[in-house]
Amino acid sequence: MTEAPVLDDLRTRLESTLGGAARAWLDQATAEAAAQRDRPAQNTTPVWELRFAEAGRRCGQDHADAARVLLLHAAGADPATLTRIYGQGTAAERRAVLHALPHLVQGPDALPLVEDALRTNDTRLVAAAVGPYAAQHLPSHDWRHAVLKCLFTGVPVEAVAELDRRATADAELARMLGDYAGERTAAGRTVPGDLHRVLALTAPTAASAAVAPPAPTTPSTGEEQES
Repeated sequence: MTEAPVLDDLRTRLESTLGGAARAWLDQATAEAAAQRDRPAQNTTPVWELRFAEAGRRCGQDHADAARVLLLHAAGADPATLTRIYGQGTAAERRAVLHALPHLVQGPDALPLVEDALRTNDTRLVAAAVGPYAAQHLPSHDWRHAVLKCLFTGVPVEAVAELDRRATADAELARMLGDYAGERTAAGRTVPGDLHRVLALTAPTAASAAVAPPAPTTPSTGEEQES
């Protein structure tokens, strides 16, 4: 999981942009979530989940993702809770759950949420799905298709966490990218510029270029010096 200082920094940056009323709301909401963290499950919806739903109205849509991530962390939401909230949530709420995964889930238990988001054509959900959690846990076959999904839907590949690490010298990804480029060219359509960027990473020479020895030089002859 992501270390706590990252979340502390997230909260500091969020609070620096919120107005007084929104900061007070966030303090109260996260305190409520933390207070209910270790309580037994109840038949009623926990108060913090109601706060999760209203974060956009309280903090503004531009800051709702960050506020919701902090709420989920304060509540210590486990994979079952995250799955329930994701399934019941709006697209914005689902996106926040995806952003929270690396902070809350150590193993691959939440991969079904990533896979669900990648089946949509919601570009903001797709971008959230290819974040750090996917980089750590998505199997190679599925990760390659996630990269292609970004190209299909126009999601910038900058959204793909650890792209350089996972794409480097990946021959199968190179083949898939080549097939996709060929299909678009044959159909008279342009090839996305991001495809060339990823394709360059997959080249075997990309991994070895930095350590390749310099080419030998040919010693000068006396005749060459005299000419």
